[in-house]
Amino acid sequence: MLSRFATQSNFLRIVSAAMKNLIFSAEDIIDCLSDGVYVCDRERRIVYWSKAAERITGWKPEEVLGRACLDEILNHVDKDGHRLCGQEYCPLHRAMVTGIATKVPVIVFALCKNGDRVPTQVTTAPIFNESGEVIGGVETFRDVSPMLVDLERASKIQTQMLKQDLPADPRLRFSSFSMPYDIVGGDYFAIRQLDGDRYGFLIADMEGHGIASALYTMHLSILWNRHFLLLKNPAEFAEAINNELVKIFGDIVTFAAAICGVLDARTGELKFTGAGSPPPLIIHADWSIDTPKTAGALLGIMEDSRYTEQALELQVNDSILFFSDGAVEIQNAEDEFLGVMGLAQILQSLDYPQTPLEMSALEQRLLKFSNNIRLPDDITIIEARFFG
Repeated sequence: MLSRFATQSNFLRIVSAAMKNLIFSAEDIIDCLSDGVYVCDRERRIVYWSKAAERITGWKPEEVLGRACLDEILNHVDKDGHRLCGQEYCPLHRAMVTGIATKVPVIVFALCKNGDRVPTQVTTAPIFNESGEVIGGVETFRDVSPMLVDLERASKIQTQMLKQDLPADPRLRFSSFSMPYDIVGGDYFAIRQLDGDRYGFLIADMEGHGIASALYTMHLSILWNRHFLLLKNPAEFAEAINNELVKIFGDIVTFAAAICGVLDARTGELKFTGAGSPPPLIIHADWSIDTPKTAGALLGIMEDSRYTEQALELQVNDSILFFSDGAVEIQNAEDEFLGVMGLAQILQSLDYPQTPLEMSALEQRLLKFSNNIRLPDDITIIEARFFG
């Protein structure tokens, strides 16, 4: 096994170049950090392991140096339990392949020596030699266990808030799928039976994601319960929600993109109003597609904004999907956006609607398109299947 001094020399040489006038070594400084640091070479063998890395995980340097992090050492998984250690989804491997450092910290769960998993907030970056070639990668990670306790409680509260309880209706079936970017998310959705035939729905996507956006979804839940009966006229509902959000946001510059409407299970009539949201996607039984355009100002920007209502009639065996922009505003390595038609193509490749929509399968296809280790935003989808 390579010695600690020999194997970490590349990393220390790079850091030491900026510290020639200091009496401390780069290793001394790094080992004073509370964040764990480790370095891999291009073959993903660990060549440096800091004292904080040992403290957080229990792994000693002599137990990990020369081995790969996926070799029963860290075996990172994400918040949803997806295995990250491998080629495609490993944050450190991605940094070395792309030559790009992490822009936003990622929460992953690392395997400790005692078998427990510790939640860590991770950043990664490539290491270059004098010629500009990538010679390895560095990862810093922070134990976020105390923060995660509160986030997981908040997630349970949010999950309970988003729970839908609809009666069985042979004429119409709703399904909902939600996947937050973080432990909690900024998407809100609701579906409710308004009378014997009509069902109202709302998807609202708060600006950003994370804790602040999640707090605003609690306001949206209150407003939904206060005004949902107005959905018999979706434009009136949107105007009421908009005015309330303007007051709630006050001087804070933020907004929500939304789509709301009412669907008649007897006739198939759909009335809806858009507020800066993507258009719905209608998939007919013969796999022809309609994407009726939506128009309307974002919610919470300007008081007394006016909204318009659109109407159409679904055909028997039509499927219609409403979704937040996280499902379509995804860029690939060439900076091309997926868009609504790109989402439709992915759904067709999954044999939808003949095969029921599975969020895990859709997530994998979206990740493959994005060429990234995680999707960049919260995703919420409401699916309605009209049987007549």
